[in-house]
Amino acid sequence: MSDILHLLIPYAASASEGCQQTLATLALPHLDRLLARLAADPARSSTAEETSFSAPHERALAQALGLPADDGRTPWAAWHRQQQGQPTDGQAWAFVAPCQWQVSTDHVTLRDPEALGLDEASSRALLAIVSPWFAEDGIHLHYEQPTRWLAESPLFADLATASLDRVLLRDVRAWMPDAARARTLHRLHSEMQMLLYTHAFNDARAERGLPVINSFWVHGAGALPATAAGPASAPSVPLALRDAALREDWRAWATAWTALDAGPVADLLRQAEQGRPVRLTLCGERAALAFHTAPRGLVQRIKARFQPTRFAQVATQL
Repeated sequence: MSDILHLLIPYAASASEGCQQTLATLALPHLDRLLARLAADPARSSTAEETSFSAPHERALAQALGLPADDGRTPWAAWHRQQQGQPTDGQAWAFVAPCQWQVSTDHVTLRDPEALGLDEASSRALLAIVSPWFAEDGIHLHYEQPTRWLAESPLFADLATASLDRVLLRDVRAWMPDAARARTLHRLHSEMQMLLYTHAFNDARAERGLPVINSFWVHGAGALPATAAGPASAPSVPLALRDAALREDWRAWATAWTALDAGPVADLLRQAEQGRPVRLTLCGERAALAFHTAPRGLVQRIKARFQPTRFAQVATQL
């Protein structure tokens, strides 16, 4: 594994009006100094539509780990299983998140599974209820944690699925998997809503004041390629900005950025100042912009000193 230090920051900026207003007064001195020392790395940068299935930070992380980075086709579940020391045997796996879809006249919003109050016992009970329905279609579910199960099926081979981060608190319809390839999943969504709508499991939850669970979300599907490359560098991926950004709580997001700047960013800056090679990847909803230490000529050094790259400039591209 390379000894290059790599900091990959998801949700570094957003095109949201609230974020743009916050950025106007956000001071990140260590990040500005770090950007002034680094050179852009176009080969590791990427841009896509905000409706792409893979968020920019996931594409960048997949690239850093030597995994396929095609939109919606990084086999995160199979990779996770491998990291846990469990065999994948070349099979296709996926994550399945039990969740609640809030249906209105013009939106189908996916609530954050972490807000559902699921513990291991209730998640396993729900798994026992729905597993036979999935098994009839050749999908075998396995408990992994309260808000996330693992699923194995040939259905998940080469199936593009949208990141959970893409759909949290948003209308799921823009990120549903292709109907022709995922006809079985579309039918299971309907069946689960009918099954769970009046099920005693949800009746008991309602009595305790907990949200009902009426659906699921499949993500991270695929099989690990036999020739997958090893990681060029294993990045550090702080998630401090994620929750605030997804909820568009820009005050909390600014607070998290300030702490990040004083912590991991300042540490990376110190390493760069000591001459160690470093990488920085800043990710928004549209783009992942990569920077790295690289030899610079005299003209480049002078330009960097008097016209340094600032985060305010970079943020407009994310």
